[in-house]
Amino acid sequence: MSITKANKVTCPSGASRAAWVLPALAASLALTLTAPVTAQTFTTLYSFTAVNPNTLVNSDGAGPVAGLVFSGNTLYGTANQGGSSGWGTVFAVSTDGTEFTTLYSFTGGSDGGRTLAGLVLSGKTLYGTALEGGTGAGTVFAVNTDGTGFTTLYSFGNGSDGANPSAGLVLSGNTLYGTALGGSGWGTVFAVNTDGTGFTTLYSFTAGAINSLGLITNSDGATPKAGLVLSGNTLYGTAYYGGSSGRGTVFAVNTDGTGFTTLHAFVGGDDGANPGAAGLILSGNTLYGTAFTGGSSGRGTVFAVNTDGTGFTTLHSFLGGDDGANPRAGLILSGNTLYGTAAGGGTSGNGTVFAINTDGTGFTTLYSFTAKSGLFNSDGAYPVASLILSGDTLYGTANEGGSSGQGTVFSLSLPAVSAPQLTITPSGANVILTWSASATGFTLQSTTNLGPLASWTTNSPAPVVVNGQNVVTNPISGAQQFFRLGQ
Repeated sequence: MSITKANKVTCPSGASRAAWVLPALAASLALTLTAPVTAQTFTTLYSFTAVNPNTLVNSDGAGPVAGLVFSGNTLYGTANQGGSSGWGTVFAVSTDGTEFTTLYSFTGGSDGGRTLAGLVLSGKTLYGTALEGGTGAGTVFAVNTDGTGFTTLYSFGNGSDGANPSAGLVLSGNTLYGTALGGSGWGTVFAVNTDGTGFTTLYSFTAGAINSLGLITNSDGATPKAGLVLSGNTLYGTAYYGGSSGRGTVFAVNTDGTGFTTLHAFVGGDDGANPGAAGLILSGNTLYGTAFTGGSSGRGTVFAVNTDGTGFTTLHSFLGGDDGANPRAGLILSGNTLYGTAAGGGTSGNGTVFAINTDGTGFTTLYSFTAKSGLFNSDGAYPVASLILSGDTLYGTANEGGSSGQGTVFSLSLPAVSAPQLTITPSGANVILTWSASATGFTLQSTTNLGPLASWTTNSPAPVVVNGQNVVTNPISGAQQFFRLGQ
């Protein structure tokens, strides 16, 4: 999400025009929204319809627990229940909420059922997992974006291959990578080709002992509920249980199954515990995620950890009040801002949408879901899925609430940001650039060309803070330069 704004450059009253029309004369401001801001507009795009209480059947689906993917003006997602057989659906809805389509209704048979995971989109094909069905322990499936061509790519056998995949997939080339909750051990990491061939169990989590608290303890983790993130030849993920304290782990494993490493074992204190369905996101050498419980109030955390396992940091501990409680979903990153959902808490106890800077500052509750009357409200409740961002709008799902109590698809627009003023002042053989030091996270960048092929680079030297202003002094020499602040 970016906002580009022309920035007025002030020529001091004592400077001649000839002196001002020199290299480094123009400045433009281009910033990517990264500071948490108060949300402007919440819109319920779609409320899932009522289900038959005995069969869980309806036309469209019910109880979405997974995030969305989008292409153009269409959002694609899954619902855990409902549909023509009551086993869940794959659906599409326009970003303005005007068009909803049930692309596929699961039968609970060879195709699978009870989809807890989001989809991955490649071309016109959607790939996903179903928790149950197939030969009994869930499936990997593919379906076209128009609802045709549904294919069961793999059926789990509840053995060494794993069982009951609850997380989404990551796609690299023609290979899908994912996790399964169970099987003959404590879960697996697997790979399968997009045509269903070549299924491989990359890693099986080891057997564990049960400690005095009834928790599974081992060296690597157990019951991976979340999807993976891929960087180069390394997959990063989380396990809900296991580790030295039985509170879950962050792990890494190579795409060929070698090199498994436990990066962090949660202890259930300030660091959090039980990173549930919350997948990780990666920025540079830092992984960001959420833990469902633990933290200073036991209501979960937002955390960061380096890809080598060092530098674990608790960015926020949820208090269970207006900030939310028990984040089940992963995060998304825009600039230096992380966006996520908390399943509970907020002003009505029905969950929140939040934002926080990557350094842990600036936590903001962007939206609190409203109170329910019975099962029903206008906006939804219990958001347990990750968000997606398109332009200035966040999109997500709520598991409950809405006009029929069966969940919603929603959007949340974000307002424009007040940009800091960049001022350029000539001073002898130099030009001095200043902007407010309170506007954190900005980098001064420069280019010699404002055309479509402009290449912006980080300016050197770095700024120094003088009287509340970031100050950079550059010599007036060489080619013409243009400056901007970027995040």
